[in-house]
Amino acid sequence: MPAQDAPQITMPDADALLQQVQQWAEELGFQQLGISDVDLGEHEAYLQKWLDAGYHGSMDYMARHGSKRSRPAELVPDTCRVLSLRMDYLVDEQAERVLASPEKAYISRYTLGRDYHKLMRKRLSQLAQRIANRAGGGQFRAFVDSAPVLERAIAEQAGLGWIAKNTMLINSGAGSWFFLGEIYTDLPLPPTQAQASKHCGSCTACLDICPTDAFVGPFQLDARRCISYLTIEHQGSIDPTLRPLLGNRVFGCDDCQLVCPWNKFAQLTDETDFRPRHGLDDASLVALFLWDESTYLARTEGSAIRRIGFERWLRNLAVGLGNGPASAEAIAALRSRLDYPSELVREHVAWALARLQAN
Repeated sequence: MPAQDAPQITMPDADALLQQVQQWAEELGFQQLGISDVDLGEHEAYLQKWLDAGYHGSMDYMARHGSKRSRPAELVPDTCRVLSLRMDYLVDEQAERVLASPEKAYISRYTLGRDYHKLMRKRLSQLAQRIANRAGGGQFRAFVDSAPVLERAIAEQAGLGWIAKNTMLINSGAGSWFFLGEIYTDLPLPPTQAQASKHCGSCTACLDICPTDAFVGPFQLDARRCISYLTIEHQGSIDPTLRPLLGNRVFGCDDCQLVCPWNKFAQLTDETDFRPRHGLDDASLVALFLWDESTYLARTEGSAIRRIGFERWLRNLAVGLGNGPASAEAIAALRSRLDYPSELVREHVAWALARLQAN
């Protein structure tokens, strides 16, 4: 939204506007809204330490923008407040059943429906326009996981929850199955109250369950071992020592959320766009591996799955098949890709076949 002079508002007006904004957010399908100031110094230091340790792996973009990620006013000049909003996305309760079925393909629950980026960005823009109309001006810019923004830090500071030992944001009344979005503004709305403390206590369930031991310790994730990183962000060959640990997880991983006690409070979403499409919530590894590229493109249209491309899709599914039952169907499917043009795919197919044929 074009920059305009920020309107000067008195505190009573600001409080009334905040109440109205929270109502609009609810009308637009968000479950919660909070407001943060722009001092993220503590989180900036944590980010730098994480980067210095190399835990970001090949995600060079995490370091590319310098301090813009932790200093909102450097990304969008004159920003003095950030509106942080969450939207629930959980659509079913059968994740654990699929995860426990080695012939099935486990796909992270957040990506079963349409890509959340477009839906949330549209809603955030609508909210920003309403605020601008009501306030008589101001500068607004919406983000949904698409710019150098410390979204979890901002959400924690805005009172939407706390960053937990698994580095996810957890809300005491909603768990962690939600998306986050932000609106940067120069409108001096009153910040909402952050929680006084984290509420993980002595629980280490998320750290203990991680299939690849990706947590260096509480609140410290080495992305290079994280299944979400390996199946989505990582572009090359998956470390052979880690492949058996992926199980049937072919796009992302939800283990640390599935085991979190706070997720007993998670609510199923009413958003139709987040409902599973093309049976991806309960599909077999063989069926997905046998898709040709045109089928993959057609059935991932408008989905976050599209971002990894067909080559990595086959790579991930080959690993899943290699970790599954040595059925005639699985072996035949893998053999059908032995001469696939991509060396990356051929390597993982050969590995999977060797594992199944050794059984």
